[in-house]
Amino acid sequence: MTDLFKEKAQDWDANDMVRGLSTGIANAIQANVALDETLQVMDFGAGTGLIALQIADKVNKVTAVDVSQAMLDKLQAKAELHGKVEALCQNILEQPLGIRFDLIVSAMAMHHVEDTDKMVACLAEHLKPGGRIALADLDEEDGSFHSVDAKGVYHTGFDRETLQSLLSRHGFKDIRFVTAHVLNKSDRLYPVFLVLATGA
Repeated sequence: MTDLFKEKAQDWDANDMVRGLSTGIANAIQANVALDETLQVMDFGAGTGLIALQIADKVNKVTAVDVSQAMLDKLQAKAELHGKVEALCQNILEQPLGIRFDLIVSAMAMHHVEDTDKMVACLAEHLKPGGRIALADLDEEDGSFHSVDAKGVYHTGFDRETLQSLLSRHGFKDIRFVTAHVLNKSDRLYPVFLVLATGA
């Protein structure tokens, strides 16, 4: 499996836009999800651990899942995450973990997954009964956010109503959206939603 983020991983954490986005999403998660020290959490598409870094001390354990080993290497190098975060380089859509979680969080990973229906089904299967999701990604945009030659980008954001219908079909309830952050890129504004829902 080609690591599409191998080069980007090297200076990912130094990117001001990435850091601001991660802080905005993490703040939105904390404002809308009651975090406590009993929770087993999956960070789907965890990258270098910028979200895990902001919630790990408030929960029992974070399992950071990503298909980029280079990004996870950066996560594992963060001393403050040792003992709180387990990193797994694995495509859980093809190879489920066999573990269920109280909460699944994700930041800007969904548009890198081609089959959104399969992804939602996979996340549902990884939740304990009544478990919750808090997933952040771009609102539907005109395709200008990513460069035309960007690899591994399958969606130009998501329409909230369409995503809500998909989540409902997979048994999620209490579905609601908040705007977690607004990215300013090349003098254009790109809203980022956080969708919150409870599993079956």
